[in-house]
Amino acid sequence: MPDVSVVVAVYNTMPYLTRCLESLVAQTIGHRRMEVLVVDDGSTDGGSKEIARFATRYPYLFTVVRQPNSGGPAAPSNRGLALARGRYVFFLGADDHLAPQALERMVERADAWESDVLLCKMAAVGERTVPEGVFRASVPAIRLLGDGLPWALSNTKLFRRSLIEEHRIRYDETMPAFSDQPFVLEACVRARRISVLAEQELYYAVRRKDSGNITFRACPETRLACAERLFDSVCRLLEPGPLRDGFHRRHFHVELYQLFGPDFARLSPQVRERVCAGAARLIGAHGDGVLEELDEHRRRVLELAWRGEVEALCAHPADRPGGRPEREPGRSALVRWLLAPVGRGLPAGGEDPWAGRLRRR
Repeated sequence: MPDVSVVVAVYNTMPYLTRCLESLVAQTIGHRRMEVLVVDDGSTDGGSKEIARFATRYPYLFTVVRQPNSGGPAAPSNRGLALARGRYVFFLGADDHLAPQALERMVERADAWESDVLLCKMAAVGERTVPEGVFRASVPAIRLLGDGLPWALSNTKLFRRSLIEEHRIRYDETMPAFSDQPFVLEACVRARRISVLAEQELYYAVRRKDSGNITFRACPETRLACAERLFDSVCRLLEPGPLRDGFHRRHFHVELYQLFGPDFARLSPQVRERVCAGAARLIGAHGDGVLEELDEHRRRVLELAWRGEVEALCAHPADRPGGRPEREPGRSALVRWLLAPVGRGLPAGGEDPWAGRLRRR
């Protein structure tokens, strides 16, 4: 049994795929302690030949599966997970790459801390944004709320595979975008311990020059439908209260706000109306007590959507469609939020009083 199984879902990521695979070959943990499961989701850009080149050279390291394109990373991620044999499983974006010591250090620390989920510090390449607040220090255990986890829901983490299998956690294959977030949220809710490794950057998250990453290329109506599934997953896993509100706040701040960037005015009038109406439904259903916690600009944009003021949204679009928090001198809005008291019964720096009151369905 290898220590770690790395799952790489691939669809048209050349030339970034080469560096991704090279970074896996170079891992200091050693090839005997790892396996790489590459699921080619119908690539048409020459990536299939590149995968075959690595698999031919390192047949004991790479297992390759090729399938027709499924429309998103969920299905190939599930396919790779089904083949995994390692004690841990790690999901690596085919656009991204790892530092040479990444897997060795993550497995070593997860074993020492008995972690079910371990986050490693990320670095942004290009115009990609990565979470920062959760990586202020290496710690054996963080809370679901209060330590920055809601802002770090990508699947670029080390998961104890027995936890994933015990609860049959899988990606939602009906979600072309954001499918990793419900997966990660459920794993974290089920986990006995969530840890953070932050001494150095181990994961390099790349935004491609053509913005071809699935999150950026999905159309607004697709992103809206997937955002609705994010809210549904939070409601399914967490009882009403501060904990649920903390994750809702993140989705208002990022996914919903992103819908109203500069590209919104370039959509057809019919699509603009549908996107605005869909966002209004989500705001009406989940915004009470949460919308007020957003920064002034985001709150104003989402209030316009809630009132159906499409023309005003075109005239005053979200000025940061990438979801980067607004800044004041010396401190970002995200950092201010992380350092502020959580409120409503959750003391800053203390134990999460809701942690023992979750109803896991």
